[in-house]
Amino acid sequence: MSINLDNENSVIVSELNGRILVNQSNIATTLGGVIDSTKEYFLDGIIDMGATEITIPVGGIYIRGYNFDLSGLTSSEDNYTLFKSETAIIGSGDVLFFNFNIEITGSSSKVYEIYDATGNNAIEVTRINYNNCTALGDLHEYRQGLEFGTGRFGGSPSLVLHGTWLGGYRVSTSIVRNMSDLTTAPLFCSGTAFVMTSRFLTDINVDLGTLQPFFDFNDTNFPNPSTLEVRDAILTRDGLVVPEDTNITPNITASNLSCSWRGNNGMPNTFVGAIATITTEVLTSLSFNTPTPLLGTVTTSDLQHFDSPSNGQLRHLGSNPREFTVNFDFVLEGGSNDDYKIELVKNDGSDAVIYQQTRVINNLSGGRDVAYFTGLANVILSKDNYVYWQVTNLSDGSNCTLELDSSWSVEER
Repeated sequence: MSINLDNENSVIVSELNGRILVNQSNIATTLGGVIDSTKEYFLDGIIDMGATEITIPVGGIYIRGYNFDLSGLTSSEDNYTLFKSETAIIGSGDVLFFNFNIEITGSSSKVYEIYDATGNNAIEVTRINYNNCTALGDLHEYRQGLEFGTGRFGGSPSLVLHGTWLGGYRVSTSIVRNMSDLTTAPLFCSGTAFVMTSRFLTDINVDLGTLQPFFDFNDTNFPNPSTLEVRDAILTRDGLVVPEDTNITPNITASNLSCSWRGNNGMPNTFVGAIATITTEVLTSLSFNTPTPLLGTVTTSDLQHFDSPSNGQLRHLGSNPREFTVNFDFVLEGGSNDDYKIELVKNDGSDAVIYQQTRVINNLSGGRDVAYFTGLANVILSKDNYVYWQVTNLSDGSNCTLELDSSWSVEER
């Protein structure tokens, strides 16, 4: 900063050496010229860019305004792109925006068409409002993206992510309102060869247009478990809560392995776990004091991040969460007055007993000789660990049968 003193008028004039002031009269030589990546560009008011486009160099661009009411960049030109790379091969560097609005309303126009020069740059926008934009456009292979305190108001502000993103994308404390009821373009789109190796996380507050999806991502875009995270979001369509609307996320559901959706209002949530129920009784042959897997045809349901690699087994497919509760309700028919022990077994490469319970088979006059096993157990399951049940007759070699509708479940703690 340089300070000049005018002794006659006692006026102090200050100038920030690292800042370039942008106004309507100088856009051709500032934002429309060669961008100086060592400077921050400050928007002194609402600036109509007309047909002037901004080329982001490999060194990046940094723009700030007073706030999103007093500073902004606008254009109503058709077939216009506000921010672009010189070429896809050369690409652009970091993009850091603070405190202004963007309004790009022309036909076939958009805000972005930029390519990361190295695959190791970031685009971060803080307190930016996108007003009545035809489209937000396309971001190619940036390392990471961040939106904090952003707003999308009016238009069809669809953002398309392309290529491999190594560091993720986060949209936090953001709001979306007054979307076009004619657009079918999702707010967030899977572009060419899009893969997010870290996570996409949002707690957005959004009211979708009549035909508009929230995102069109699918499982292949997120190869790592639980990395498509929607947390504490509120979604409506035309002002109404419609969580059963499959067009909100047309290519993926809350139960997909890549999803971790929790605490949301207006869209489904992910409940990691599984249910196993005996649908056909099968005799389990036993020898005295010898643990044996409990038999019976098991039907599984509500498998979320779980599968059943073999009858009677429930396997965790994800890496997070790891802590689970097993609830069980068994009716076991066996030898009268015999002691039977059931055990929950975890396999993580070798078998380990996690929990056990012993009951005496009731000798019921005129009825079945059964014992009732109920309770819960806690277990830590890493990726590909599975659990199953085994039984032991502690009295003799009498066989047993796990009766119809006996069931157990695994659910996240």
